[in-house]
Amino acid sequence: MHASGAGLQAMEMSFLGNSLDRQSTRRGDKMHLQALLNRPDTQVVLSTDRSLVFSAGGGFTPGHTTALARDLGADPDELIFLGVRPGTGQALFAALLPQGDEELSAREDLQTIDLRAVAMQNMLPEEDLGPLAQARALIHWHRTHRFCSRCGEETKMAEAGYRRDCPSCGGQHFPRTDPCVIMLITDGERALLGRPARLAEGIYTTLAGFMEPGETIEQAVRRETLEESGIEVGEVRLISNQPWPFPANLMLGCVGTATSSRIDIEDDELEDCKWCERDEVRQMVAGTHPQGHRIPPSISIAYELITGWLEDKIR
Repeated sequence: MHASGAGLQAMEMSFLGNSLDRQSTRRGDKMHLQALLNRPDTQVVLSTDRSLVFSAGGGFTPGHTTALARDLGADPDELIFLGVRPGTGQALFAALLPQGDEELSAREDLQTIDLRAVAMQNMLPEEDLGPLAQARALIHWHRTHRFCSRCGEETKMAEAGYRRDCPSCGGQHFPRTDPCVIMLITDGERALLGRPARLAEGIYTTLAGFMEPGETIEQAVRRETLEESGIEVGEVRLISNQPWPFPANLMLGCVGTATSSRIDIEDDELEDCKWCERDEVRQMVAGTHPQGHRIPPSISIAYELITGWLEDKIR
């Protein structure tokens, strides 16, 4: 497997534009972090367990003042340091609020919106989406990993949110990112597209799946494709990658060459899978497919893989 030099020019995929200086070597410097929190321009990304919190009316911004974060009950010991914006030095933190979406909906000055909707509706520039992806992934990890997996004791945040420590057994726990392979399998002028039941009606997409321990990327692509569609795959090329904060994945975009052609759906991951000629894929992209079939939106690596193949940018 190799990364193709003529791979995707990922201009439309979301969550790639994170230019924050994460200052990873200073996360344990409490004086430095406090100085950043004391700056008047410091902002805090606020989140419920499901959504991000934005201002309602006026400027639609992803960050809030530290005073508002405190007033809304954000735990000062659970503030996550995201980084510093280059050029301005403005610091960005993130926090999980104790309130849910329903409680915050009663406020006229705030609104909660899912990050996927923010990206799909182009509500923010790309340079803001990357830090929001970072924030949501970290908040999800902290929300779901509050107790030590070794002894069960409640853990405490450390390293400005990039570690949780157990005061009982001394265990140290680190945020996880789950790698997933997402692959366009081709057979000459045909592409293999499938339809998981969880997707909106009519959407067909590339196959995908989680990598397993001890697997290479090529092995994961071949195993997942065989499991989901019955198609065997030979050559595999890594084309691109994308952070995908739903909740904390890294999508490894690949192209694979099929060595068999008979589709056999044996498990329940796909409700349909088919070989699509280029003309049919063009109809899906253009929204003119006679059965209303279409591909995923442009925020995803699946869109880039499919349109890249269709336009001969990748082979």
